[in-house]
Amino acid sequence: MRVVTPKKLREYSVKHPQAKIPLLYWYEIVKSAKWKNLADIKIDFNSVDYVGNNRYAFNVKGNDFRLIVIIIFVSQKVYIRFIGTHSEYDKISTKQIKEN
Repeated sequence: MRVVTPKKLREYSVKHPQAKIPLLYWYEIVKSAKWKNLADIKIDFNSVDYVGNNRYAFNVKGNDFRLIVIIIFVSQKVYIRFIGTHSEYDKISTKQIKEN
């Protein structure tokens, strides 16, 4: 998979150093993946959830952080849409997740 927006991971890691290693781990797994569907993702990240409109929510660092991405399987691309703490994630609406 090609993570189109990895800069967002680096920027978030500067503000939240405790997320750096878990986000780097996520990135390394994703960039070597060849996912074709949700079942493939669950092999690498069992706790991933499909949240609608090609968006997937990943728990990072034992669910301390949430990462929402758009995955386009045909083109093998991943677009980061949200990185935040679990409490920040809880404050965004389902509508925001599906539109951003």
